[in-house]
Amino acid sequence: MSNINLIIEERPREVGNFLVGRLLPFRTKRMVGPFIFIDHMGPMKMGIGENMDVPPHPHIGLSTLTYLFDGNIIHKDSLGTEIEIKPGQVNWMTAGSGIVHSERTPEYLRHKDKSAHGLQIWVALPKEFEQMTPTFVHVNEEDLPHWEQDGISYKLIAGEFDGRKSPVPVYSPLYYLQLKSKQRQTVKIGGKLYGECGLYILEGSIESEGNSYAPRELLVAKDSKICEFIMEESTTVFFFGGEPFPEGRLIYWNFVATDQALIDKAKDKWRAQEFAKVKGETDFIPLPLEHK
Repeated sequence: MSNINLIIEERPREVGNFLVGRLLPFRTKRMVGPFIFIDHMGPMKMGIGENMDVPPHPHIGLSTLTYLFDGNIIHKDSLGTEIEIKPGQVNWMTAGSGIVHSERTPEYLRHKDKSAHGLQIWVALPKEFEQMTPTFVHVNEEDLPHWEQDGISYKLIAGEFDGRKSPVPVYSPLYYLQLKSKQRQTVKIGGKLYGECGLYILEGSIESEGNSYAPRELLVAKDSKICEFIMEESTTVFFFGGEPFPEGRLIYWNFVATDQALIDKAKDKWRAQEFAKVKGETDFIPLPLEHK
């Protein structure tokens, strides 16, 4: 990608009983457009009795986006939602004023060999929506805009791009776009992007200005309107970004807000277990210990 401003490599982080690769937030780049948190989960193999079990935990001030390449997850939340997420589908949960959810391996897979691979993303809400009523939307793969152009397969997972719009109900101008190449191909899409822009390499490699970039790297552009690079054969990349907010965001654990008072209120509420419950779940992730 021409005019690269920053290269971010995945850093290992423990999430529940799994090790993931964290991309955002980064010490010198907290957000890219409204995207404030990106974890690359897997690829991992799990044997009999090895399962994903992320107990109920709360969120405020953001939307979560789960997009799987492989594996299956049961999502349950305090709105009463219970749904299986399968590869290619979009799980879009908007926390707003507060929501609680769990993520687990489906019961029918718990005693089998299985795998898991995907991206888990947080998109911060605009200030005027950060205390909205929580919502949940599930979008099937066939309902996402997808097309072929100049030897590249495109899929618009969320937001708007080049006159196309994903059915995922976002709350600010953004895009989350997948590109796949079967052969070595030059890509020029800068004029169709807007706001801030990041490019994540999932598999394969890209070449830009004589440099080669590998999987598990996030490239952040200086100017999203100037974007030209070469995708090598069998390469998959993701573009994400959009218009940045005029004000910054605070992050504490699973809480995102423009005001520390909102985070403090959420912390007190979770300590007292006053958030709505997830039906059928009795355990929960406690608030992390704070260092005085």
